[in-house]
Amino acid sequence: MNQIQSLQLGLKSLFSISLVAPRNLRVKATIARLPQRPVSSSTKKPVLKGAMGSNPIHQKPVIKEIESLRDDLSKIEAMTVEQLRTTLRKIGASAKGRKCELVSSLKCFLENKIDGESSQVIEEHVSSTICVETVSANTETETLSNGDQVQNVNTVSDVQIRQGNKRRSSFKSKTVEGDTKVVKKEKLSNESDEVSVENLSRTRRKVSSKAASIAVITDDKVAEPWTVLAHKKPQKDWIPYNPKTMRPPELTRETKFMKLMSWNVNGLRALLKLEGFSALQLAKREDFDVLCLQETKLQEKDVEDVKRSLIDGYENSFWTCSVSKLGYSGTAIISRVKPLSVSYGLGISDHDSEGRIVTVEFDSFYLISGYVPNSGDGLRRLTYRITEWDPSLSNYMKELEKSKPVILTGDLNCAHQEIDIYNPAGNIRSAGFTDEERQSFRTNFLSRGYVDTFRRQHPGVVGYTYWGYRHGGRKFNRGWRLDYFLVSESVAGKVHDSYILPDIIGSDHCPIGLVIKL
Repeated sequence: MNQIQSLQLGLKSLFSISLVAPRNLRVKATIARLPQRPVSSSTKKPVLKGAMGSNPIHQKPVIKEIESLRDDLSKIEAMTVEQLRTTLRKIGASAKGRKCELVSSLKCFLENKIDGESSQVIEEHVSSTICVETVSANTETETLSNGDQVQNVNTVSDVQIRQGNKRRSSFKSKTVEGDTKVVKKEKLSNESDEVSVENLSRTRRKVSSKAASIAVITDDKVAEPWTVLAHKKPQKDWIPYNPKTMRPPELTRETKFMKLMSWNVNGLRALLKLEGFSALQLAKREDFDVLCLQETKLQEKDVEDVKRSLIDGYENSFWTCSVSKLGYSGTAIISRVKPLSVSYGLGISDHDSEGRIVTVEFDSFYLISGYVPNSGDGLRRLTYRITEWDPSLSNYMKELEKSKPVILTGDLNCAHQEIDIYNPAGNIRSAGFTDEERQSFRTNFLSRGYVDTFRRQHPGVVGYTYWGYRHGGRKFNRGWRLDYFLVSESVAGKVHDSYILPDIIGSDHCPIGLVIKL
């Protein structure tokens, strides 16, 4: 099966729901039982030998290998699971999960979405991985009844952890006669059961335990880490966002409204191939009228095949792709409501080669799916971002607003306030949290009459929409709020709910939603 056929099958599962009136969707679908991950009774893990990072000579082959992969990301797909895990361990990243998850994690490291790294920083990162000076060990893994694993390691040496060239801390392993037992827990993913749903109407949707389950993340100690306040500099009145308790009641059938969703999918193909994820379950659970996508990473040659694969229900789809750099950026709007008009880009050639803007017009408002440029490695695009892109997008929105209200959604690549980022002090000069970007966000959007709907509804609530793959960002809820629904002040009062869905995985971002009365 080639890639196009595979993509078509994935998209058929994404949009295989029946078309009915926007305000009363009835879904008739049976969600097949997701295959459970096989649990091996005996799994052998390689033992790290040598002292990578303790000697620059040992670093060079690793750095060359990483730079080679960075130059040609297609090599990653051809790697075996063992090769992927070995490479991820070399760079200090998590090597857990299935192949698709390992590929996604390695690509994320190489692409460096938020705080891109140069080859020099990669070298420093490699040198900061755990260094084992001399290890003579025999590993033996037992699988416990609860899926955890116990690893027995015979250790006869010192273990040294070195953080770059700035800080060094070491500890001597406890010397005992016999074996030193190290317990390492690996939480297996939950698998959802078969769910059959008939006559699921908008008035009967519940965002509770009754809602259809989809793949969610889990932690050994906290099943829902987003419900625990995670911030390096919390204020006394801040609380964590919990969609189960903070979303308002559903609107009644008599109320006219639209439900909009937005998601930076970080590669649509990878998302649809991800084992354990069902986009159909997402569509059924959230019952959205419109879905906006960012960072689809599709090419123009794929769009027609993608559109033909869409079945009744969401056949109105509009895609734009990057032509200056293939397999990069890309945005889309998929809707079961036919729009009055559609446009692509800002109408400025300097900004429109990367497929970052799609606009649709409905009866009551314009909707823009946007993917704002990241300031990039060394903030190389910062000046372009704040002096050209942001003002141009703002002016474009004000021009549209002359005829009707505007809603901008997507990955805006800016954590506006300290409450919007786990570690504000440590990211002052990181792309997405520089003073310049935050000021530009205020000047070009908030000060010009656009409302951050989530922050207005939840003024003292910590809710993130992006977590880096490295360092357990999502597991410990150490994230950023980069995704927004900004609306014209004239319709801000019609917003019924602005929310985040942190339980949905498949990307380094999670979906966000907006319910607006018409």
